[in-house]
Amino acid sequence: MGDHEAERTMPQTELEEITSRISDLNKWREIFSFHGLEISNTTHQRGQGSDGNGAPAAGKHHPPSTVPKPFLLSPDTGGQPISLEMATGLRKLLFGNLFHLFSCEWEKAYFRFHEPYSDLAYALEAEKWGPRAILMAVQAHIIKYLLFVRNTEYTHLERLCRINRREQGEALAAALADTLWAAGEGGRAVICLVTAAIHVMPSRGYKADNFTERIQLFEFSEKAAAQKFIFDHINCFKDEGSHGVILFLYSLLFSRTLERVQEDLDCTAAPLLKFGFGNITCTQAMLSLLLTGRASPHKLNGSRGPGPSSEGTEAQWRRGPVGYLHWDRAQAQRQVCPRLRTPRLPIWLCSVSGRYSVLFGTDSQLLSDWKMERVFHLYFYSGQQEQRKTARLTIDTHSHHWEKDQSEDPSSPGKRRPSVEMAIRTKWAGATVNWNGTDPFF
Repeated sequence: MGDHEAERTMPQTELEEITSRISDLNKWREIFSFHGLEISNTTHQRGQGSDGNGAPAAGKHHPPSTVPKPFLLSPDTGGQPISLEMATGLRKLLFGNLFHLFSCEWEKAYFRFHEPYSDLAYALEAEKWGPRAILMAVQAHIIKYLLFVRNTEYTHLERLCRINRREQGEALAAALADTLWAAGEGGRAVICLVTAAIHVMPSRGYKADNFTERIQLFEFSEKAAAQKFIFDHINCFKDEGSHGVILFLYSLLFSRTLERVQEDLDCTAAPLLKFGFGNITCTQAMLSLLLTGRASPHKLNGSRGPGPSSEGTEAQWRRGPVGYLHWDRAQAQRQVCPRLRTPRLPIWLCSVSGRYSVLFGTDSQLLSDWKMERVFHLYFYSGQQEQRKTARLTIDTHSHHWEKDQSEDPSSPGKRRPSVEMAIRTKWAGATVNWNGTDPFF
């Protein structure tokens, strides 16, 4: 048999094994060269974005395709190192296999605020796709803390705008702790950080990413202690190169425990993240974990699903502080469960035509008295870079000029309205929305 014929008959599995080994070699090359880049997360290699002498060129940033090196802690910080079993469990829950890795967009994502003391000082910046759902879910909890928890002399929107960098960090720490504590059923929170030490070596079947293998887990049985720990290490979530969003995602899964997350999924094979049109996005189960503390794909629409009957107990189906609204012209009949449409506080994560945003009010009693829901104000933050100030909307649930058009399909070409308005009407049917001089967007 000739050499060329032997090449043609080489089993596909051998080719895949060779490719995997080459990939592992590249990962190890990154690891061994890493210590030369630890001084600065933004240092470029010689000849790449530099003046040719190894120094970064002034005013230049990372090319879109590169990912800043991880923000590393000292190995003597404490905590529990991640194991190979934990790493493989994470990979399977998130992607359904051991060879998929986070995209560059996810690896670069962190919790980045707008400038302090500005109209959007409270707001996180978010890209259009990728981890946007996670960023906007945390955004909802940041708004909850700043409007209804933090002690301050300011009122209404001033509570969101009149904040400095430290207060931004405090709000982020509170929001992350709230979400992790809910996932831990009010009894525990696990926080993941990255250390310099590598705890998991590449093995056959597990593809290393030079990040997950460095994770250190810190468990807390008191929410206040967890929140303080997050604030003390807030740069691990809000600095460039921190992998902040992925760290929070890992913390969320470990707070819930990987075993309970799998139980929440009703033993389905569907992962928590999905691939589509070149993007990695959150599934309904992932949204449920962010909003309710349970990764049940049935909780957003209110169905009980095939899980155990205890899943429907009153304690698990009560209203939470943050709600959820959904509108998509292709899924106009899809319903969100009543307890998410009517949360305890007037704050909603919105999925509008596949993009995530936040809708909120400044009156904590809005959803406690139906008479207050006749004419009221809500505020809308899209997360889009084009938005320069919070949009103020006036909602009128007793206006009558909508009634004459009720027989017409609002999604028909002649009657199309902004998708945000359609999402609002899933909560207040027939309401009119006044954008108060702002051009309707989103």
